[in-house]
Amino acid sequence: MEKSYLIGVDIGTVGTKAAIFDSEGRMVADAYEESRIYYPKPGWVEQDQNDFYQSAVNTIKEAVTISKINPKDVTAIAFDGQMSGIGGIDREWNPVIRYDSWLDTRCEPYIEFMRERAGNLVLEKTGCAPTYAHGPKILWWKGKHKEIFDRIYKFIVPACYVAGKMAGLKGEEAFIDYTCIHFSGFSDAEKMSWSEELCHIFEVPSSKLPRIVRPWDIVGKLTSKAARDCGLIEGIPIAAGAGDQAAGFLGAGIVDIGRAVDVAGTASCFTSCVDKYIPDVKYKTFLCSRAVIPNLWYPLAFINGGGLCLRWFRDEFAKEEKIEAMEKGINTYSVLDEKASRIPPGSDSLLFVPHLGGRVCPNNPNLRGVWFGFSWGHTKAHFYRAILEGIAYEYFYYFKILQDLFPAVSFKEVTVIGGGARSDLWNQIKADILGLSYTKINREELAVLGSAIIAGYAVGIFDDLASTSRKFVKNTSRINPRSKYHKHYENYAKIYLDLIKTQEKLFNELVKISRTQL
Repeated sequence: MEKSYLIGVDIGTVGTKAAIFDSEGRMVADAYEESRIYYPKPGWVEQDQNDFYQSAVNTIKEAVTISKINPKDVTAIAFDGQMSGIGGIDREWNPVIRYDSWLDTRCEPYIEFMRERAGNLVLEKTGCAPTYAHGPKILWWKGKHKEIFDRIYKFIVPACYVAGKMAGLKGEEAFIDYTCIHFSGFSDAEKMSWSEELCHIFEVPSSKLPRIVRPWDIVGKLTSKAARDCGLIEGIPIAAGAGDQAAGFLGAGIVDIGRAVDVAGTASCFTSCVDKYIPDVKYKTFLCSRAVIPNLWYPLAFINGGGLCLRWFRDEFAKEEKIEAMEKGINTYSVLDEKASRIPPGSDSLLFVPHLGGRVCPNNPNLRGVWFGFSWGHTKAHFYRAILEGIAYEYFYYFKILQDLFPAVSFKEVTVIGGGARSDLWNQIKADILGLSYTKINREELAVLGSAIIAGYAVGIFDDLASTSRKFVKNTSRINPRSKYHKHYENYAKIYLDLIKTQEKLFNELVKISRTQL
């Protein structure tokens, strides 16, 4: 039987990862390279589009070398990448601008402009309210640098730029897959098309937007130059690929209606798989994006920097725990977890608001972090456990909205992924607060696996996306909710939400004062 290998490449913000999988989903080799990020002015965050290409080349070549496979056995390649930033190319596929990152905030006035002019319509059509994404960024270039805007033939996302350069495409062949278009500001997500109505309202020529494709559509084949650069052979099919979140959820087995997922990473994300497009016009908390699999959707909300709260606490307050961890040969979080596990649920009435960088879902950039209700009896372990619980209380709010938006869906267990998935204490806290079982899976290399599945489906190695995902991903453990603790935590969750409501006015006033010149 002939061997067959698939390559998935994840074009992330801080780095690029390439991985080679066989047709049974086993990872043969992988490689990683950090990215360069540029900060030319306050609030500006950029990356070089050709850096994305070079990092993909480097990591693919390294993975091929490590694997010792025959390059002739590589059947297909797919790329995934960061979704809400945007780049621009000319007719020859040359970058006109650097990639305007999702972390870049210069377009903020245009977010407000879009909200005021047609905010609800943008949300209804695209599934996402105006935010730091394609729409306001495109309008910034149009409003601030018209001469550069006019030179841009097509706006494009990083993974599509790399795939197109690998395939030697021209500007007229530029594409974006449908899992990214909720961030566009100008799409009709349900129809998988550009909205002429939105383009007209905001005076953006739809001709500058790339064609919308399916993730498994073959966009081209590896050129001889790209093949030499990567250590592969010419002519390997390249699939369009998907956004990093969509690829990651496919790689994590989130392909069944009602299956929820907790991305316990730098940003704490909560979502579920559903079968209807219902934009969150009522609460303006969830964005609704297409899954790789047709007719499935992921309504998603997140705490910007939720997991970063734990790192901040570790670095600022856990010096003793760091030393203890080094002596025991474990990580600092394990020591903090062990101490926090001795604290009763509810942290003896200590609450934590995890929005240190502002609240995104729903949007309130003025909100900040709070510990509320502490006394002389509270210890460092109380404060740490309160962070774990505070993020879970925010998830409680998200989950209630999901149940209201999708009353016909029976939400089942939660699959937890990301670095925070390693904490059984945190998983138990979240299970108790949400009243849902928490499961861990046998995979960590999720986005590149999802891309490899897409690549395999594109060339007929896999005949079904969902069944392939289920085959490759298995639960390894389950933590069940405890009803007694769930009822106890519900009271704290309600107070937490009331606390945020009362704080909003105060934080808005605080920002006004901070802007006053002495």
